[in-house]
Amino acid sequence: MYLYKVANLLKFTKELFRYMNYKKINQKDLSYFIDLLGEKFVFSDEDNLIKYSHDETEDLEFLPEVVLKPIRNIEVSNILKYCNKELIPVTVCGARTGLSGGALAVCGGVSLSMERFNSIIEIDERNLQAIVEPGVINEVFQNAVKEKKLFYPPDPASKGSCLLGGNLAENAGGPKALKYGVTKDYVLNLEIVTADGEIFWTGAHVLKNATGYNLTQLLIGSEGTLAVITKIVFRLIPLPSKDITMLIPFYSSEKACEAVSAVFRNGITPSALEFMEREAIDWVLEYTDMNIEIPKDVKAHLLLEVDGNNIDLLYKDCERISVLMKDFQCGEILIADTQSEKNKLWKMRRLVAESVKSNSIYKEEDTVVPRAELPKLLNGVKKIGHKYGFKSICYGHAGDGNLHVNIIKENMSNQKWKETLPKAIREIFQLTVSLKGTLSGEHGIGFVQKEYMDIPFCKKALSLQKEIKNIFDPNTILNPKKIFPED
Repeated sequence: MYLYKVANLLKFTKELFRYMNYKKINQKDLSYFIDLLGEKFVFSDEDNLIKYSHDETEDLEFLPEVVLKPIRNIEVSNILKYCNKELIPVTVCGARTGLSGGALAVCGGVSLSMERFNSIIEIDERNLQAIVEPGVINEVFQNAVKEKKLFYPPDPASKGSCLLGGNLAENAGGPKALKYGVTKDYVLNLEIVTADGEIFWTGAHVLKNATGYNLTQLLIGSEGTLAVITKIVFRLIPLPSKDITMLIPFYSSEKACEAVSAVFRNGITPSALEFMEREAIDWVLEYTDMNIEIPKDVKAHLLLEVDGNNIDLLYKDCERISVLMKDFQCGEILIADTQSEKNKLWKMRRLVAESVKSNSIYKEEDTVVPRAELPKLLNGVKKIGHKYGFKSICYGHAGDGNLHVNIIKENMSNQKWKETLPKAIREIFQLTVSLKGTLSGEHGIGFVQKEYMDIPFCKKALSLQKEIKNIFDPNTILNPKKIFPED
């Protein structure tokens, strides 16, 4: 036991030593990067360092020392070999739309931008597959496969700007994850570059694979801490030709959450089922020029979509849903008749986060529970808010139990905000885990949630994950100080 404790202490001391002794980038290093990539793709000026110092995570800012923009896997390999040897930290980034600080260069060093890896290499219509690079924008890829009557479902709110590599890093979902699954459900194979510069494929371009450990799935959701992804093989599915969108108002937020589980218990699987509190929609309407009238006594909405290829069957599903909703204190249901009306409703939903951000300083949590536990989660969040004196705006992917909790600062003093926020968040996460849920459904842990990882995981589980990190990246250069709490 004594030797075990000494070994652990030495291991911790070694890790701490690494963090304290990362090399500061000097002119020699810059010259190497310029020789490798060309001066045009090496940035160390103040404007670019500031540009790459933040993502969409609240007001956090960490300046890298240099921004590099490679375009080939061999360039990524050479960068990582060099940085691994010189102990220079490397933080992979893309569009920087993340909400957990995963793309922030917390330890300085290199910000490795994958923006130039933006090619759709092949769309294989025979096998319903596609090979793409990680710098392709989600919506651009969706539209490209749509032209061939194919479908790539994961559609995060930032789909018009976020990159596929970032989607893999966080295992992104979006509204259609409810019926079709999240990013991991569409990845067949990955080309990666490890911390020491090795380039290899993690699996095969096949739908079934029982050959060894599944490295492909291990990489998804690893937030850039294990390797750099340079190519992705996606599976695709046929594109549904019809869809119907419904906006369902409720006179109680908890009743709206209760109604979610009832839909599935009655044998209906929507393609999307989103929850929005009244105030979330009010803030969207204030933030935009959208004109939607909402009765004063309405407290929440469900935005529901069904899709398929038979419009008559879809309308029957909508009729069944309408009958079901009457048991949960719903108001008059709106069915969007035109594509323009559908787009308007979805625009309203996708702008909620942006509207909240423009209204007040806030902290967003990405809780997820089994869908039937949503009413308890929502009620508990409100009680915690009352206890600590803050308001919360809640919305999210109700169909899969993913509730985004926005804690609003408003007029709370900076001191109280600083003191009470961590306590309140810890209680929200403890509640979530007690309901058989976990800390994040799709935003990841990154930098901002790592201190709460002791809630869903025991020490052994965390230790095993850290050991996996150490195997892939023994010098801890890849995205350091992310995911795991610092001992």
